[in-house]
Order: sequence, then C-alpha cells, then structure tokens
Amino acid sequence: MDVFTTPGAFSWSELMTTDPAAAAEFYGSLFGWTIESMDMPTGKYHVAKVGNVAVAGMMACPDPEAQMPPNWACYVTVADVDAAIEKCSALGGKVLMPAMDVPSVGRMACIQDPQGAAINIICYEPKPA
Repeated sequence: MDVFTTPGAFSWSELMTTDPAAAAEFYGSLFGWTIESMDMPTGKYHVAKVGNVAVAGMMACPDPEAQMPPNWACYVTVADVDAAIEKCSALGGKVLMPAMDVPSVGRMACIQDPQGAAINIICYEPKPA
C-alpha cells in the first residue's frame, strides 16, 4: 500500500515547535533519523528520513502569539480535500484551517471532529513518472 495515494491511510507526521532545529537534532539522535532542511516561505522545514524514505517533518509554530504548545500532528490521505471538508461539515465537524495548496506537495486542510479532535487531511500531487 502506498500511503500517499491510498485514501484513509495515515501518511505523514509533523511537529510544530518553538525550536525546530533543536527538535531535529533531538529526534535525529533519538531515532537515528537523517534530517534534511529546506527553505520554505514560512521558514526552514526539516524532513526526517529513515534510510531514503521521508517519514516526518518539523517546522516552527506558525503563530508564536497563539501560545500553542509544541505538538505532533498526523495527516490522512484523501482523494479530494474540498469534498472531505464538505463531508466533515455535513457530519457535524468543522474546518480549523481552510484548504490550501502546498507547492509541489498537494492540497491540505485541518478539520475537527464533533468531539473536538483535530486532524490534517491531504491530497498529494501525483509523483512525476
């Protein structure tokens, strides 16, 4: 199963933290991850790899004023982010972060279930052949 193309599969984990470089060093040492950093419009994004496979990312909290504690979040692959948002709303959930396009990655959003749990959804861009 390819988690990046299978709707319903957990496909990515991401840490938002106040010090991504320190977190990358910590988790790299703890789990033996190789860390590759790239410049993004929001700052450095640190990709954790096991061997040659990217398994997670780490970035700075998007809004330091929000006083959000550092946290790990997961992504579930969907076939269509906008359709999943509509269905979420119809089922009593809500949208915490509207759908947005992430260049060269795909389209994503953050939704919340009726009990208050948040989860990210994503539809990845097809990989070049």
